[in-house]
Amino acid sequence: MEKEMYTLRVAREKAGLNQKEAAVLLGISPDTLRNYETGKTRPNVLMLKQLESLYHVPFDNLIFLKK
Repeated sequence: MEKEMYTLRVAREKAGLNQKEAAVLLGISPDTLRNYETGKTRPNVLMLKQLESLYHVPFDNLIFLKK
């Protein structure tokens, strides 16, 4: 069975959150989250775990864009 893959933006939207809401819950600025979503910067391992928990998506199912 193929696993579903999501970009960070799609995973956030599927969790029913906008960028500002997700950023507040993650304890980061909306600009930082935007940079993760666009591929300008990459989240560290601790942030990946927070994203996984907040979005209810295993981090190995996330696709990271390249800038």
